[in-house]
Amino acid sequence: MWLATIAIWMGLLLAAILAYYAYDLPDVDKATAVERRPGLTLLSANGSVIATSGDLYGEAIQISDLPDYLPQAVMATEDRRFYDHFGLDIIGLGRAIVTNIVSGKIRQGGSTLTQQVAKNLFLSPERSIKRKVQELLLAFWLEHKFTKDQIFTLYLNRVYFGAGTYGVEAAAQKYFSKSARNLSLYESALIAGLLKAPSKYNPRSNPDLAKERTAVVLSNMVNAGYLTQAQARAAQKHKERIISAAKPHKSARYFADWVMEQVDDFVGPMNTDLTIVTTLDLELQKMAERKSRAFLKKNGKKRNVGQAAVVALSPDGAVRAMIGGRDYGQSQFNRATQAQRQPGSAFKPFVFLAGVENGMDADDTLKDGPFAIGKWKPRNYSKTYQGPVTLRTALAESINTISAQIGQKVGFAKVADTAHRLGITSPLKAQPAITLGASEVNLLELTAAYGPFANGGFGVFPFGIESIKDANGRILYQRSGGGTGRIVKERHIREMNDMMKAVMQTGTGKKANFERSLGGKSGTSQSFRDAWFIGYSADLILGVWMGNDNEKPMKRVSGGDLPAILWGQIMRTAHESIPQKPLPGDEAPEVVEQVKGFFERLFGGD
Repeated sequence: MWLATIAIWMGLLLAAILAYYAYDLPDVDKATAVERRPGLTLLSANGSVIATSGDLYGEAIQISDLPDYLPQAVMATEDRRFYDHFGLDIIGLGRAIVTNIVSGKIRQGGSTLTQQVAKNLFLSPERSIKRKVQELLLAFWLEHKFTKDQIFTLYLNRVYFGAGTYGVEAAAQKYFSKSARNLSLYESALIAGLLKAPSKYNPRSNPDLAKERTAVVLSNMVNAGYLTQAQARAAQKHKERIISAAKPHKSARYFADWVMEQVDDFVGPMNTDLTIVTTLDLELQKMAERKSRAFLKKNGKKRNVGQAAVVALSPDGAVRAMIGGRDYGQSQFNRATQAQRQPGSAFKPFVFLAGVENGMDADDTLKDGPFAIGKWKPRNYSKTYQGPVTLRTALAESINTISAQIGQKVGFAKVADTAHRLGITSPLKAQPAITLGASEVNLLELTAAYGPFANGGFGVFPFGIESIKDANGRILYQRSGGGTGRIVKERHIREMNDMMKAVMQTGTGKKANFERSLGGKSGTSQSFRDAWFIGYSADLILGVWMGNDNEKPMKRVSGGDLPAILWGQIMRTAHESIPQKPLPGDEAPEVVEQVKGFFERLFGGD
């Protein structure tokens, strides 16, 4: 009687414990639902893959469609009695306990494939008694609800195989560029070997460890009776022509991050894989990265230049190249889009444009001399004065007093409005120092704001996405046009390009100049903390920034020095195969001569 009473109470206690752990079990009806981050694939403008992110799931594949040696390899390594137990392998669990006690550490696990399915589908990876009990309860439910083949199919389609892949089909495509249906014996053993530690045994990053692990799996298959020793040896002879140790693309990492952050804004939250066609010119990107690295390696230490950023745009605002720093592996902070720094004289084109739009022209003269607005006294970089100078000379030689006088004449609010109209999105302080570039901006917006000078007066927004498609090829977004239309009159663009060309030919941009119709402007902030060169042809706008993350001064690096030299190196190479093309306004004198000649022929004389 007492034994019966104890048994009843023990049963009630066990039931209470199970009820406690079962109370907050996850919804088991969602066993086949897939919750994951969508996979994103970024393509360059010519279709090359530049980056991927998210979880990669292959199509659901039935166990009956797989070669026999793939599930055999998994069972031989993970759960040899899968088809014989009820969700808990008592023999396997006992063997694991004995092995672990004898060795003094955890060497074997006792989880069955069913338990792993329960854990992967429903539970977190935390190690606790509660999680283990819930895992067992769910394993029993799975064994009751599904057949063994269905459980095995769930497992093979959901388990993680490394490199962002879930399921055997995704893994087969990732590692071997083929369907799991067509895997060889060696490939199947390698895939099965990944289950123990997917990142550690990844054949692309650790081919030697993957080879060793695959040999262990083949040995397990022999011990389990699935293979003979001869078959295992024959399989290993084919490994070299199967495994590829391809490395992921390392270019354009800053650009890829910048684009991926925008995807939700274009298509909203998605639960399907997406392919994004970008504006990136991969060859231009690689060339710019190569030249930037070499340039910093040569000049960085001796001139105390820690970082450089580069942005290249087409005249419509498409981002063709982006470098956000010296080394993405060391710092993912994007200095092209996230760093706010003072542009110095690289801001002056907006000041001079405000003057031109208020009646001034390149040949107007102002006096370069001591000048003050209240207590504020601008000083020239040269610490000298030239007396009367034209606006063309003042911009070419970056004379601060002239820029300040223009700002005072047109109004500092007008200068800020002009810069914002051309594309500066950062806040600007409408005060005298704005004329010398004291308000902070980032490289991308500053480069884009030079766009109207290159394209004839049309406003642009910098963009990196051309189209977005889902996994079925359905177009979710397609760019069509953009920008703000004409924002600067043609005659004003002609005046500005007249002055900006003088910067390149006789002024602070001489080190950047080469045989091409070019415009540009250098910029240097106080104490040489920032050095810029922004310039353009009719085909490409390029911005270069150099400085240090801690804002320590460089060794007298001005915008017309190292940034201009690097700008010239990149632009010269980029234009090697591009025909000569005049800047907007360059063609005007030719048109005047043609019209003059027409009237001379028509009426005679002058």
